[in-house]
Amino acid sequence: MNANPRPVVLAFSGGLDTSWCLLHLKRAGHSVITVTVDTGGFTPEELRSIEARARALGAARHVAVDARERVWREVIATLVRGNVLRGEVYPLSVGAERVTQAAEVARVARETGAGAVAHGSTGAGNDGIRFDVALSVLAPGLRIVAPVRELGITRETETRELREAGFPVEPKTTRYSVNRGLWGTTIGGGETHRSWEEPSEEAWTLTVSPARAPDQPRELVLGWERGLPVSLDGRPLAGPALVAALNEQAGAHGVGRGLHVGDTILGIKGRIAFEAPAAVVLIRAHRELEKLVLTRWQQYWKKVIADFYGMMLHEGLWFDPVMRDVEAFIERSQERVSGETRVRLFKGNVDVPGVRSPFSMMAPDLARYGEEARYFDGRDAEGFARIFGVPSVLAARAAASSAPEKQA
Repeated sequence: MNANPRPVVLAFSGGLDTSWCLLHLKRAGHSVITVTVDTGGFTPEELRSIEARARALGAARHVAVDARERVWREVIATLVRGNVLRGEVYPLSVGAERVTQAAEVARVARETGAGAVAHGSTGAGNDGIRFDVALSVLAPGLRIVAPVRELGITRETETRELREAGFPVEPKTTRYSVNRGLWGTTIGGGETHRSWEEPSEEAWTLTVSPARAPDQPRELVLGWERGLPVSLDGRPLAGPALVAALNEQAGAHGVGRGLHVGDTILGIKGRIAFEAPAAVVLIRAHRELEKLVLTRWQQYWKKVIADFYGMMLHEGLWFDPVMRDVEAFIERSQERVSGETRVRLFKGNVDVPGVRSPFSMMAPDLARYGEEARYFDGRDAEGFARIFGVPSVLAARAAASSAPEKQA
């Protein structure tokens, strides 16, 4: 038996990796406290099942934490306001929740006097880096244990050892690694390891196939205040509840599926499938509302800064002080991003056919694009065009004068 009486706190999702970690730590003689942090990925029935599995595997104690509001407030709100999409497609579904999960696990570790914190990350992914960085900030002095990474255990070996110990594992669990949270679900393994293939239909959990989605579109109206959604079809909803409702409604129309190839923190290329119906809808709608109420340069610099925020969050650097500076910039930019967006869902597609805001910068009383202008007249436009083109004219003249003379 392990001589250290202080328990190990294990971040526990009940999936293949963390189930095997609990089995391994118990066999090594540790007293293990399992912590399941709900960042929007579990139903009440699933949470009860996870607790039962933890106890059956030998956990000395199990703690369930509802962190949906925290992850929305501290992380996802900025992702919405920033229109953050990694590689222009992926809404950082996993990266959005890891900071919050690590923070809650570290809190339980401190409160229980644990001697170590454990997680089920492998040595070839992003999550191990994210957890290690967060835990080194939040729980300094505690030993970090990652058995799967340390021993190089494969999913096939985990499956075999759990089955031999009497704990069943579904074949799909061995094939795919699925992480579900408020901001979406990611799917790794199987076909995602090959860049030409796509996951089979059994891999998807939140959405119907676009081909099997309803033949009639669904329209809904989102209400916004200071860059955040506050109502769905006129019904006020808090952030997590609104996201959950959108995940269900948009997922039923095949919205939110995607595949993303990106650069991992470790420098290798990685590929995942994801399902994020609410994230895809909210970012698309929010971006269209911003076009109506923000200036050209506000949009430009906000995109640059928000892309940086997404990169830092993805790489586990949420605790760098620059992130608070970026959040302040993005929040300040949202003072007038209020109004409504009309959204249409149809067979995997999202359109935003209408936006309106009391802060709209469209002003038909001053000018109508392509038609008429009252604030200025044709002579003003002509003079503006002449002056606006001066740099291009000067560059063309300089290029012509410096070109070598043509051969006779």
